[in-house]
Amino acid sequence: MRAVQVRDHGGPEVLGIEEVDVPEPGPGEVRIEVAAAGVNFIDVYFRTGAYPAQLPLVPGVEAAGTVNAVGPDVTALSVGDRVAHALVPGAYAEQQVVAADRLVAVPDEIELETAAAVMLQGMTAHYLSNDAFPLGEGHTALVYAAAGGVGHLLVQLAARRGARVIGTASTDEKLDLARGFGADDVVAYTDVDIVDAVDELTGGEGVDVVYDSVGATTFDASLECLRPRGCLVLYGQSSGPVQPFDPQTLNRKGSLFLTRPSLAHYTSDRGELEQRAADVFGWIAAGELDVRIDRSLPLAEAAEAHRYLEGRSTRGKLLLVP
Repeated sequence: MRAVQVRDHGGPEVLGIEEVDVPEPGPGEVRIEVAAAGVNFIDVYFRTGAYPAQLPLVPGVEAAGTVNAVGPDVTALSVGDRVAHALVPGAYAEQQVVAADRLVAVPDEIELETAAAVMLQGMTAHYLSNDAFPLGEGHTALVYAAAGGVGHLLVQLAARRGARVIGTASTDEKLDLARGFGADDVVAYTDVDIVDAVDELTGGEGVDVVYDSVGATTFDASLECLRPRGCLVLYGQSSGPVQPFDPQTLNRKGSLFLTRPSLAHYTSDRGELEQRAADVFGWIAAGELDVRIDRSLPLAEAAEAHRYLEGRSTRGKLLLVP
């Protein structure tokens, strides 16, 4: 079968497609024929070595497909079942072996490409808005990259929970998309100072929560945008990791809260994983959550997919389709 391989850390050019042996499922595992794999910034971190991993590696931690082989001790899944997963390495391939307990069933009314587009980012938007900072009526949230993969889903879920949403984006097209997804206000962060804009939009009060996926270049501004006892949810580092800082800063700025969560810790329990996926799939099926797939590219164009992602060009979800 064909799979994308990373043999050396580096730029997008290190993503090469190769012929490899078809993997066989072991005890508690199944093999899926991958219909689509999600492209996420975590893939970039593994490619560059920002997140350690043994080389060579097959990137990708999110996919949907059909079970085509079942290993010993698996009783809950059968050949032909439609399934999806998040946070299982090796998704940039025509076939992938996955532990059965990390897969969820994809309802018949959900296309497999759609399922692949929301497993990581949809469940991330779910835990961000429901748990990392539980949004409700009267809250104001600042969402960076509001037209991106997580952002366009988070804006919708935040609005669904009754929050006022301020979204940031880099172009007029993306600002319009953010408005369409439910942002009450939008800010072109490339043209204006985000702190001044938030100060004006909130009458000097600041926001209750900032959902920051950017990291190094936005961290200080994110803290400045918060009201006293507000919360910065730092869930990504697309511009690089945040440098160490004095925790006393949180006190000086108003007894602020800071959390650096990950989806893994919010889906480690099987019941929690199933519930988050079921909620996201249910909202999609009911027409209450709009999933925007920006581009679907073949496996051989994995390098182009990473260039597109790192260039901040995405307007929704990016997929690789074997």
